[in-house]
Amino acid sequence: MFSTRRYINIVMLLRIIGWLLLIEAVFMCIPALTAFIYHETSFSAFLIGAGICLGAGLALMSLRPSSKEMRRREAMMLTTMVWVVFSIFGMVPYLVEGSHFSVTDAFFDAVSSFTTTGMSAVPSIDALPRSFIMWRGVMQWIGGMGIILFTLAVLPMLNYQGGMQMFNAEVTGITHDKLRPRVSSTAKSLWLLYFTLTLMLMLLLWLAGMTEFDAICYGLYTMSTGGFATTDAGIHGYNSVLIKVIFCVFMLLGSINFSVLYQVCRGQFRIFKRNTALKWFLSVILVSTIIMAVSVWHRGLYHDISDITIDPLFQTISVISSTGLLEPDFSSWGAPVLCVIVALIFIGGCAGSTSGGAKVDRIVVCFKNIRNEFYRIMHPNAVLTVRINGHGTSEVIVQKAIVFLILYVMIILAGGVVLLFAGIPMDRAFLAVLECISNTGLSVDLDGTPTHISALPDVAKWTLMFVMLVGRLELYTVLLIFTPIFWKR
Repeated sequence: MFSTRRYINIVMLLRIIGWLLLIEAVFMCIPALTAFIYHETSFSAFLIGAGICLGAGLALMSLRPSSKEMRRREAMMLTTMVWVVFSIFGMVPYLVEGSHFSVTDAFFDAVSSFTTTGMSAVPSIDALPRSFIMWRGVMQWIGGMGIILFTLAVLPMLNYQGGMQMFNAEVTGITHDKLRPRVSSTAKSLWLLYFTLTLMLMLLLWLAGMTEFDAICYGLYTMSTGGFATTDAGIHGYNSVLIKVIFCVFMLLGSINFSVLYQVCRGQFRIFKRNTALKWFLSVILVSTIIMAVSVWHRGLYHDISDITIDPLFQTISVISSTGLLEPDFSSWGAPVLCVIVALIFIGGCAGSTSGGAKVDRIVVCFKNIRNEFYRIMHPNAVLTVRINGHGTSEVIVQKAIVFLILYVMIILAGGVVLLFAGIPMDRAFLAVLECISNTGLSVDLDGTPTHISALPDVAKWTLMFVMLVGRLELYTVLLIFTPIFWKR
């Protein structure tokens, strides 16, 4: 028998988690301040939550590992542990306040927030204190760019302790590009860009007519492509075309590879021409918007030009970016639109973004490989390669993309079957799992009826939480822990 202590540096992992809990305690002060400003009783709940994070963090930091070595195994385990631990401590204020959440619902809300799924077990947002609404936004914003990536930015020492392994374990995509020689510098650059874009979005929303509170919350929700709302009416309560346009721009930015955005900010505009995934991504948005616009026009559901231009564009970008905000009357747009929405949920945004889904990059690789296979049938001796960004792609990356998509579908099927046994109707069961693995929490079903997560049995909620986490960490990071090969030398 092997020893876990021998093969996995548990003490080192716990010490790093201690550092992270101190960071979570600091972030928890934001909703505490919100509760103080609005004179809410939840102020004490967040102070207690921050105190518990602080105490647990200091206790774990006092551990002294015999080695600071961080290998790939530790990196994967740490990444999964951090997301689970953050969610556990993130639900503490909900439980302390006690009037809105059960333990399962509180954990569901925390996991949904950190994974930016945006699916809620709360029947009515209007019943929540503003501090809870703010805490949801803070959790989504942290999870959008990544907890580990934030850690690498603020704790440069991890650059020497398996930083690249942790970077690869959390950052989405089929390849991982470093912008700087050190992974900590790359993390700082990405988070600085993310922070700047969030501030810009908040300012624009406030100038467009939102209240200060809503502008801050929607800035956090949207840049992370999380998709929560501050009221039951959502952004549609503002009835503003300008606000929708602003949302479209920043949801789009949030679903583009941040490495690409960073290079564009440095004046490297040619990357737009070279990036194959981005071209496909924009093409999918264009085609989907046209299909939705034609459907709305054909059914006579328009009153002005924005109904067949801005609304279809908003709906397309919202779904493909995994933000998940829906037009109030989308269910009447017709069956073709509903099929497009399901396809967009599956596809998702670009790798290296805050969006969910299988990622356009993998879809591109698979489609190009399929095209090559058709060519090989007629020309068996042809030597072909999948070309991405003007360069040939290794067979290993092609195989990884194909295996990922197969595994992605298998998880959807398996999760759907579990929900069927839990008594969920077939159409809603598989759609819910697809939404969770793609981190796209739609607030309603495809027929326009509200999604009542609070009414689901606990086994269904825990299944969906697991699927959310698996989807956010790109399948392998979580699933590998449950395989024998992970625990063997």
